[in-house]
Amino acid sequence: RLMPELPKFDDEDLKSYGDEEEELALSPPAALMSILATQELLLENILECIPVGEFAVIQPLSDEFCLVLGYLLTWKLTLAFFKAASSQLRVLYSQYLRRTKSLNKLLYHLFRLMPENPVFSGPTSEVPNKDTKTFFTEELHLDVR
Repeated sequence: RLMPELPKFDDEDLKSYGDEEEELALSPPAALMSILATQELLLENILECIPVGEFAVIQPLSDEFCLVLGYLLTWKLTLAFFKAASSQLRVLYSQYLRRTKSLNKLLYHLFRLMPENPVFSGPTSEVPNKDTKTFFTEELHLDVR
């Protein structure tokens, strides 16, 4: 709920960024970026032996699963923050992510985490003759209990 409200504080300071000639960058919330940097290092340690194109098998409810889930949820917050920002601020934030290579790291991690066959193994109530359900065709409910 808070993430969409944060960019308006940077919007007020945006006018002071326009006078410099060098390529500008503005960090999304520092606390969020600090957590993301820590999680990137942890995920690199987990996924370092897996090349892009192959996929890692992460067991549900393991420590690795919790780290990966935390990393992906941090990115979800970051994207919610971006969505609420003005287009001028998005440019500055994206420059920051480009400089820190965070977006590149996200893509590397996703391509190593994405299963080769993303078949949805959740509860099915439909007739088996229907198309195979995948994580891309079904809505995933993440209820915290």
